Amino acid sequence: MPTYSHLHVHTQFSLLDGAADIKKLYKKAINDEMPAMASPITGTCSGV
Repeated sequence: MPTYSHLHVHTQFSLLDGAADIKKLYKKAINDEMPAMASPITGTCSGV
């Protein structure tokens, strides 16, 4: 099976774009053996 990395997933830190919990996404990426994951933060002036 080819390696897959999700390069655009919004978390609870992106206002109006996402509500996913970053800790749960991190654990899922590990369980799914993803080597990387990108999370653009939009709609706010603060980041993680």
